[in-house]
This record gives sequence, C-alpha cells and structure tokens, in this order.
Amino acid sequence: MMLRLFGLVALGWCLGFVAFMLTLPHPLEHNTTDAIVVPTGGAGRIDRGIALLKAHQAKRMLVTGVAPGVRPIDLARTYRTSPALFACCIDLGGEAVDTRSNAEETANWVRAHRYRTVRLVTSDWHLPRARMELTAALGREVLVLGDGVPSDPRLGTLVNEYNKLILRRIALWTGFGA
Repeated sequence: MMLRLFGLVALGWCLGFVAFMLTLPHPLEHNTTDAIVVPTGGAGRIDRGIALLKAHQAKRMLVTGVAPGVRPIDLARTYRTSPALFACCIDLGGEAVDTRSNAEETANWVRAHRYRTVRLVTSDWHLPRARMELTAALGREVLVLGDGVPSDPRLGTLVNEYNKLILRRIALWTGFGA
C-alpha cells in the first residue's frame, strides 16, 4: 500500500514538473500597469523593466533586493540608462534577501504609492513562485501581472524551483508561515 502511495506521489510530481516546464511564462506585451517590480538575481530582468518603463508601460519601477551600497547612479551606469530616469521613476529596495522578502518589500512599496496594478518582471522559471508570493502579500486589492524574462536554466535549477513552488504553495494553503 505504501509503495503504491509513493508511486502515485512520484507520478504526480513528475506530471506537475512537466506541466511547470511546458507553461513557463513569456514576456507580457501591450499591458500598461501602474508599476513595474523587478527582483534582482537574474539576467535580463532589470533590462526588461527599464525598457518597459521607457516605453511608458508604467509610471514607476521598484528594483527589489538590491545589495547594500548600490546607488541609483551605479545601476544607471551598468544599464546605460539616464540617471534622470532613475531619479524620477526608479526606486531601489534594499531590504529583501529572498523571494518572500521581495514580496513583502514590494507590498509595502505598492501600498505606499497606492498602486492597483503591478507588472512583475522576473525570470520565466521564477515567475510562478514570485507571483504567488506577491499576490499573497498584496491580497486581492492589487492585480499582479507576470512578465517572464526568457532564460535558459539548468535542469537542477528548474527542479529546485518547482520543489520550492510546491512547498510554498502548501505552506500558504495551510496558513503555515503565511
């Protein structure tokens, strides 16, 4: 009996993983939001956020999880963007250290600005869990749209992220650690 149960769980995990891989989010086109949020940590994320901001797809952008000591001018130089864009429209959040704290930092920023719609820009493989965390932190009052930055992750990265997604979803459903 236990062997069958283990087999069903393993089969369910495998089917879920295949679905996870086949449904990785793509870039979101032609949707204007109040704000853009970009967690640090993956190639192309900040580039995508800046491009969307320059295309007037949002009023303001938060880069969450910025390392201590990083200044707006540093990012302006790194991403070859006008310091004026950073001064007017890009905020740096330095309190977050992981996906969950990115969501908390972002929720505080969104509430402070009273935004109603947010575009979350992150790596395609990271987006399902990041969006789940942000939606849980914000509640139903704010619409969170996902914008997946295409990437080429290793299989180990995908397996790890899928396991984190499952465990965090269970934790949110049960109210553990919410």
